[in-house]
Amino acid sequence: MKRFGKFVVAGILILVGLQFVRPSIRSKPAAAEIEAPPQVKQILRDHCYSCHSDERRLAWFDQIVPAYWLVRHDVLTAREHLNFSTLGARPPAVQRATLFEAVNMIQLGAMPLPRFTALHADARVSPQDLATLKAYLAPWGPAPAPPSSPSPLPEPATLAAVKPELNGLPFDPNFEEWRLISTTDRGDNNTLRFVLGNDAAFTAARTGNISPWPDGARFAKVAWWRTTGPDGLVHPGDFVQVELMVKDASLYRSTEGWGWGRWRGLELKPYGADARFVTECTTCHMPVRGDDDVYTLPLTQVHIAREEVVNHRAAALPTNLPYQPLDWRVITLFVDGENHTTSVLFGNDTAMQSVHARGSAAAEVPAYGSGAVLALVTWRQRSDPHWFGARIPDVPQSIEFAQVTAVGQPGTYRRFAGSMLTEDSPNQSLRIQRSKLILGLRPAILP
Repeated sequence: MKRFGKFVVAGILILVGLQFVRPSIRSKPAAAEIEAPPQVKQILRDHCYSCHSDERRLAWFDQIVPAYWLVRHDVLTAREHLNFSTLGARPPAVQRATLFEAVNMIQLGAMPLPRFTALHADARVSPQDLATLKAYLAPWGPAPAPPSSPSPLPEPATLAAVKPELNGLPFDPNFEEWRLISTTDRGDNNTLRFVLGNDAAFTAARTGNISPWPDGARFAKVAWWRTTGPDGLVHPGDFVQVELMVKDASLYRSTEGWGWGRWRGLELKPYGADARFVTECTTCHMPVRGDDDVYTLPLTQVHIAREEVVNHRAAALPTNLPYQPLDWRVITLFVDGENHTTSVLFGNDTAMQSVHARGSAAAEVPAYGSGAVLALVTWRQRSDPHWFGARIPDVPQSIEFAQVTAVGQPGTYRRFAGSMLTEDSPNQSLRIQRSKLILGLRPAILP
């Protein structure tokens, strides 16, 4: 017992001594707080400022070492990623995008950190407060109209000569040949996106082998600015960027098993100031770590027991169609905001031979050769369960096929529509009108 008592006394003395090993947590007045209405700021102050501001807010039990060391690490890490005391110095678009990311972290349960809210119940964001933040962001305003006199496009990059990302990830010039994993209409940042996958990713999606995704799987997230055309529909405007995710669990162990890269503009300039940009990627994807860090719900007819992992409703096309367009490559897309639908134009191999121009020439309508078949698949939209401010395909509404029999001339047209996607018989005038529309869609500009 005496020996035990000595251990207790020694432990107490050590604990007391450790209280003096206390690196500081700096505190200073806000330099430039986020610009937002008072009720939004109050929600952020109440639930986020403990970690994400320059204010020093510690409960009494946070002051005790070693708990102090853990809290200090969390606070400094949080400030580095997001600091509401300085965010107001950034452009309004950056502030808005940052708040969208914060809202998504909250609604997916990644923030505040569960280990933090276990002892700091006041950090939890109530459903009412989350609804207030979402109402303030209001992502679905009208898409801007294209400029009346568009500026000439810069010379596109030579894909094989694009520089690697600053973390060393090489650019993959083959991404334009990959097939569709899904598509996203992003109201939060006003973009339309294709998520394309190489053969390994496409096969994994089709077979449900995505938990985790296999080594060798590659995604290309291709984005364009949303723009409203003369037809009132939202089309891809100027090219924004392509982002790559490359799966290699061993090579990229330190970044969650994925290599990350982003190249912006038609010049495909690597993103970031240095290799540390990758922390933006891994932090943003943290809420979907249980889905192997992938936000996208891939189009596949495979059912997976867990909810909201795949998008099997959108992939439910009849097997008796003359062609299966989801196996083809994509040409462009558009959104009907009034009817909340997304339409994607696919082409068979013959059609894609005509869609080869890049840069400024890519905006021209191809002269499809004989044997080309185009398919326009239209889905009803639904909210993306993984990202507030985005919409993804839901139930298919129609599949239209336009086959070219002579160069530049509409030929056979067939349409499958309705709840069962059965073939109907539109009149000749409508057949010609729809064929011309499908054959007249401009490819989305690629670098």
